[in-house]
Amino acid sequence: MALVQMETADDAVRIVRLDRPARLNALSIELAIELDEVLAAIAEDNLARVVVLTGNGRGFCSGLDLKDYGVVPNSEHLSVHRLASRSMGVYSQLTRRLRAIPQPVIAAVNGVAYGGGMCLAAAADLRIAGESAEFNATGIVNGLTSAEMGIGWILPRLIGAANSNDLLLTGRRIDAAEALRVGLVSRVVADTMLLDEALAMAATMARYSHHGIEATKQSLWVEQEISSLHAAIEFEDRNQLMAGFTDNLPEAIRAFDQGRTPRYLDEPRRDVFGGGG
Repeated sequence: MALVQMETADDAVRIVRLDRPARLNALSIELAIELDEVLAAIAEDNLARVVVLTGNGRGFCSGLDLKDYGVVPNSEHLSVHRLASRSMGVYSQLTRRLRAIPQPVIAAVNGVAYGGGMCLAAAADLRIAGESAEFNATGIVNGLTSAEMGIGWILPRLIGAANSNDLLLTGRRIDAAEALRVGLVSRVVADTMLLDEALAMAATMARYSHHGIEATKQSLWVEQEISSLHAAIEFEDRNQLMAGFTDNLPEAIRAFDQGRTPRYLDEPRRDVFGGGG
């Protein structure tokens, strides 16, 4: 039985649902592998522009399933250490995958986002929460480390070192209101409106240039690893120049003059490459 559901909301938006509701969508090896495969397939979908990631039932993701975490495929002849390392890679690969796919990912956090679930939410490009959402770094509570799946790198960049250290070192739980206050999420809505809000956000983004959305996601991640303002500006200048060679800006001007919504096709700019206006 599938542990991850993917549905097409429309031509441009894909909804991905973790589907182990009886376990509050806890992460097993099987679910993590399936989620990675679904995201990889979406990355190859040239019509998909935005992804909404959420959980079925009462929770977003309650973290690692400590009772039924599954078995890594092709584990024959692996030592305990190699098996453990490979298992960790199955989970941490999800952070890399969420970052690598060209489409922005909106995490619609319903209910608990604990441990690896909070890591999944943090690795998304945008996070909105239902009023019942709750966040917790469970690793430290369970005798492990809270730094997993890259959250020790991501979270301080999202909410600052003071708030990040507070969550990761104390293991305390925070509700949606505090998550909004510290900047972990950008919006909090009624639980019943969560998916509608995420889809409305996705629809707004999908109206923009496909190239522009992808390039912006790329820039937002890459520039976190650029060490100087000068280098960041040089990177942005080249990205913007590439976008400027499309017909999108002239189309925006035409649409404004004609009082209509622009249609961004990312086609070569006609007055530069094709002659004419």
